[in-house]
Amino acid sequence: MAKKEVTSKPAASSASKTLSSSSTGEASKSAAGSALAQRKAPEKTTSPEAASAASKTLRDGRTAKDSKSAAARALSQKAASKNK
Repeated sequence: MAKKEVTSKPAASSASKTLSSSSTGEASKSAAGSALAQRKAPEKTTSPEAASAASKTLRDGRTAKDSKSAAARALSQKAASKNK
C-alpha cells in the first residue's frame, strides 16, 4: 500500500538544488530525484534502489544539508516492508 504523503515545498527545493549542483554525487541525485518525483504524487513511493541511495547519502559525512534533506524525505516515503 502506498503512503499518502507528498514531498513538501522546502524538501522539493532542497531536492532541486541537489539535482542542479555539479558537485553532487550520484547517490544524492538519485535520492533527490525520487523525492522530487513525489512532490504532487501521493501514490508514488521510493524504490528500493533510491532508498539505498538515500541511506548512503545520509551516512556520508561530506553530504550537504540540502542533499541530506532530500534524501531523508525520499527515505520517509519508502513503501512499508512486507517482511516484519
